[in-house]
Amino acid sequence: MASDAQHCSFVLVAVFDIDKGAKLAYQFPQPLGTDEGLLANLMLPDGAERQPTDWTVFFLNQTPFNTIKPVLALDTESKEAEEDGSNMLYGINLVRTKLDSTVRRGATVKAMAIVTRYPFLQIFKPVLLLALDDYFMNPSQDCLARLFDAVNEMNFAPMPVLTRYEKLIMRNTERQDILIGRVEESNYPDPGTAMQHPINLPPTNTARPGHKPSNSTDSRISFEDGVHMRSKRDRDSNTRNGAESYKSASKMQSPTSPSEASFSLDGSAVWVGDESGLDQMGFVATASAASASSSSVSSLAGRGRRSTDASSSSSHARVGESVPSLTGAGAASAGLKDSHFFHAAINYNEHVLPVKVPLSTFSEEVGEGSLTMLCTTFSPSNTTISGPLHPHLHTNGALTPPVILLFNALVTGKRVMFLGHHKLAENVSNHVLAACALGSGCGVVLRGFIKRAFPYATLMNREEWESIPGYIAGVTNPIFETAGSWDLLCDIGMCRMVVSKDIHLNHPASWSSSNPLMIRTGTLKAESSVGSEEDAVRLQKEGGSTQKPEFAGRPDSADNMFVEDVMAAIQSHYSESHVRAKFTEYVIRFVRVAARYEEDLLGSTSIAWPTVIYTERPGEKPRLGSGAYFADDAACARDLAVNASRIEAWRRTDCYKLFQADWKQILATDPIQGFDLAHQLSRLRFAKNMSNSEAELIFRTIVENLQNYEQVTELLAWLPPHLHGLQPLSFGLFHQHEAVRDLTVDLFNELRTYPIGVQFLQALNHFQRYAYVRQAHAKEHRAKDAANSLMLPPHSAPFMSRTPSNRSESSLGGGG
Repeated sequence: MASDAQHCSFVLVAVFDIDKGAKLAYQFPQPLGTDEGLLANLMLPDGAERQPTDWTVFFLNQTPFNTIKPVLALDTESKEAEEDGSNMLYGINLVRTKLDSTVRRGATVKAMAIVTRYPFLQIFKPVLLLALDDYFMNPSQDCLARLFDAVNEMNFAPMPVLTRYEKLIMRNTERQDILIGRVEESNYPDPGTAMQHPINLPPTNTARPGHKPSNSTDSRISFEDGVHMRSKRDRDSNTRNGAESYKSASKMQSPTSPSEASFSLDGSAVWVGDESGLDQMGFVATASAASASSSSVSSLAGRGRRSTDASSSSSHARVGESVPSLTGAGAASAGLKDSHFFHAAINYNEHVLPVKVPLSTFSEEVGEGSLTMLCTTFSPSNTTISGPLHPHLHTNGALTPPVILLFNALVTGKRVMFLGHHKLAENVSNHVLAACALGSGCGVVLRGFIKRAFPYATLMNREEWESIPGYIAGVTNPIFETAGSWDLLCDIGMCRMVVSKDIHLNHPASWSSSNPLMIRTGTLKAESSVGSEEDAVRLQKEGGSTQKPEFAGRPDSADNMFVEDVMAAIQSHYSESHVRAKFTEYVIRFVRVAARYEEDLLGSTSIAWPTVIYTERPGEKPRLGSGAYFADDAACARDLAVNASRIEAWRRTDCYKLFQADWKQILATDPIQGFDLAHQLSRLRFAKNMSNSEAELIFRTIVENLQNYEQVTELLAWLPPHLHGLQPLSFGLFHQHEAVRDLTVDLFNELRTYPIGVQFLQALNHFQRYAYVRQAHAKEHRAKDAANSLMLPPHSAPFMSRTPSNRSESSLGGGG
């Protein structure tokens, strides 16, 4: 993206004329060069005159019929941007109806929209409210100019561009001080260090050594810096401003080896007690830190535990470095800021409006689409599903949960329509945007959904958007239901889902039998799909059912249990980020199972690590496993059977091709190279039996590949709080093999040299933290004993034999 690109590209105003209908009144700063009637109808939804206020979302540069051609080309327009889709524009529109007895029909309907390149459209809502009120009082182009200038005067220069794994860490935790050092300290003081002894601040125009200030319009535009690496220019900028600076920062101070003072139970930074030990690591816990701590830490404090929720103000540098801090009332108020957002302001018409820009947004996450809202609308308890059963959609037969039915339709490229008769267009739009987040794994895993999404669609250009394969559209006019040009209809007003009666004609497929897979020497033999699809069409025409009687569905299937878990979390008032984390994990699992399916069917896969089990042969180095983890062969066969139909359909979509390209890029650019990290963590979480040699190799490989900040963040991104954080690694502290315990201590010691690692260590429970302190202390004693033994006479050697771990002094607590 060009360095001088603007936050707001266009400001539009549409009005409803009783004689001419919807028309576009103003386009600022220049005409868009596209169908003005289309834009006016998108800004004035059906039934807008019956609602006092409504919001709509629309996209530009998405398809040929909504591509703009302004007289003066935008700064980001380029052939590369056109190919990867990063030149898409997003429109947030406010429409209002004001009663006025002096006009015909007694009301005035006007709409104003901001067109931007940012997917976080919601930040412009407050200023739009003021600007439209201003326009009602003074309907002139000056109002548009004031809004345009005010938005573009926002200062995004200090806003950091997070890597893929930093975004994952941030979105998976509710700690308000997470990664707080990734933002300029002068704007983002750490709540946990806000009351440190004052340190002279550098000049405001001086860059921090650990993070170079970036221009206000760099790679954050595409929001695929770390996930899909769509823009080479943005990747290069990210590398310059991020990875290289982290390396230099981490070299400023070598990791401190564990000492008796730092691991004493009354002074350890990972122990809840007297927090004097935090001073040694650059931490001071204060009242302001406690007030800004996460809900999880607050719950610990509620049990009578003291908070250790403090972090350094430079999360990407090693601890112990001097960092700027603030004192006084300014620091206290700044300490309340949530590090999940970049805090800016819009100065519009002498009104200063605070703006909270989300820092962990991916490109498939647009606006305020909520998965909590989507799951609540189409919960299994209040949703009725009708229409024929289809193997691409009904992966658990008639018992397939509604949300899973919707997910299957999205990933298999079916035409999905959300209908909200007599509902706000905002409600319909948010369901469409939430569906895009659902299918893409909240933007973390898959992409291509926003390119075929129409949050609010109209009758005016119906032929154009209905011609898009696998469209995802939101409508308020019930005429679309009777037209039948959809595969799955989701009625948000009546809480029902309808599968098209012509689904088998439009998407022929066959049901797998109850035992569709035959595993023979690692090769999967599937039923022939060519002839069977023809049979499916023939049976549908004859009025017969293509569903196998054995495929009636199981109430305890994995998908049903997953949805029950999600609904229980929603009913327990878990946050939206927690719900999104669960669906991200679900989509990751789907892709890894699809890779295993490809291996068994084709012999290889191009979307994940190959399936390999841990091997140990005499005379050869042991080899770690990789690929999707299954508890046993029966679980593998069951998962493949359930997912086979939707995997086959997904493999024919553009979404699959995009992920193939993304996987190649991820393999080439991931900080941790050479082994499947996710597989090793799954082994530590779920494996019932694991040899000492495999456990040692897993921990040794992780430790050897944990040498810099980028590798640390990748590891921690795979250990989110909802999966118990560092718990799988903490199992190594209790392993019977001493080498595994020592490697676990080394791993935690490396994490402990980074503030983000300390925050994860603080999330361990009392027992795990005590084990870490004890094992690290015991290891240090053994090292001292080994050094002293070099000076002892030879005859004393027999008395130096080491006792088993279950009898050793360290394991009994004598060493710590």
